[in-house]
Amino acid sequence: MTFTALRISVATVGMACALSSHAAGFTLTSPTVKPNSMLTEAQVFNGFGCSGKNVSPALKWSGAPKDTKSFAVTVYDPDAPTGSGWWHWVVFNIPATATELPEGVAADGKGLPAGATQGRTDFGAPGFGGACPPKGDKPHRYIFTVYALKTDKLDVPADGTAAMVGFNINANKLAAASFTAKYGWK
Repeated sequence: MTFTALRISVATVGMACALSSHAAGFTLTSPTVKPNSMLTEAQVFNGFGCSGKNVSPALKWSGAPKDTKSFAVTVYDPDAPTGSGWWHWVVFNIPATATELPEGVAADGKGLPAGATQGRTDFGAPGFGGACPPKGDKPHRYIFTVYALKTDKLDVPADGTAAMVGFNINANKLAAASFTAKYGWK
């Protein structure tokens, strides 16, 4: 390894350490859903054979990196029997001044901070879509994530897929904070 290559390697490792320590205090919590808990009927979808209330939980975050220009929030079920999981909620272009989303954000966006957009979920429409695993499946995991982004606006059409939004989130991610909850039929 040449001296220049060694310097580049050391600089890369140093930058990675700085970024991870910079985001070390970034956290996501919810007064509605506790980590590793079972979701309640309030967060269960109303459709597809489920009869929940389909209410988005309140989410709060803190400790975002100082260079954050916007946030995005997703809820993802990696256990859905689709081969690609299931996106239950996609919210992006949340202003950097925001530190929470209230409980019960409407499908039309009422309750979101100004400028925020809800993307299309795997239910085929924007807005929160609650848990609804197939009957007989083991409890599914629902991963709630907030992303701190280095851009103030993702250039994604409002009807863009969750995969398209996810690609743009990951291309602009400074840090992420998550927790997981579960839901299964009783």
